[in-house]
Amino acid sequence: MILRILFIGDVVGAPGRAILQKHINRLREQYQIDVTIVNGENAADGRGITPRIMESFKHLKVDVVTSGNHIWDKKDIVPYLEANKDLLRPANFPSLCPGVGVTIIDVKGQPIAVINVQGRVFMKEHLDCPFKTVDSILTYLRDKTKTILVDFHAETTAEKAALAYYLDGRISALVGTHTHVQTADERVLPDGTAFITDLGMCGALDSSLGMKLDSIIQHFITQMPMRFNVETNGPVLLNGVWIEVETSTGKALKIERIRIVDEQLKVDEKD
Repeated sequence: MILRILFIGDVVGAPGRAILQKHINRLREQYQIDVTIVNGENAADGRGITPRIMESFKHLKVDVVTSGNHIWDKKDIVPYLEANKDLLRPANFPSLCPGVGVTIIDVKGQPIAVINVQGRVFMKEHLDCPFKTVDSILTYLRDKTKTILVDFHAETTAEKAALAYYLDGRISALVGTHTHVQTADERVLPDGTAFITDLGMCGALDSSLGMKLDSIIQHFITQMPMRFNVETNGPVLLNGVWIEVETSTGKALKIERIRIVDEQLKVDEKD
């Protein structure tokens, strides 16, 4: 069976949620999508995610929400992580942390695994090796499914590419998240794994990674700590990819970038 997967990049605050809500059904129709995965770790005021936002994602029929280093920023998400498997935290956090880093969902009678891991280069957390973590998870998944999707939340292009090639032929797709800037290197690797270094984001176009420019510019000039706030004015950007996978082999057949700029979107600034 051939399945089509929609991966949406980091949703940043109210603008990211608004553009996702406006366009997700049209994207599903346009690309005949079977599975929708969204990175939601910046969905609540630019840092973290809440149970209320998770419910809104489920209302939009998002199948799995992935995350990264901001997963713990809203403390009320902890009970949700403990009780549910549709929101992932990076699998290479310590096992005592709440939540899971891998989940299996059923799509048209086919099991699909989604893995979330975080990079270590230029990241603050001291985490287990993402390469060894995925190796261990693949052993667990060996008899369960061949369709395996990875969100690698990492800073550097080198680390993302290295993990993608390391896993080539053993997973269906690896998409990078975290930098909020969509890269133009989407491709199917030699042994059948779809890859893009970074999906990009859903957030304000005229911003720095979805945040207001003034405080970020002042931070770089002065090196003083600043509060960064979500930019809610101007055009809003939606970034992602869609991927086609043959479930009998787990091989990717196609990957294409998605980029929408919405000039007319009205954003409710309440978070």
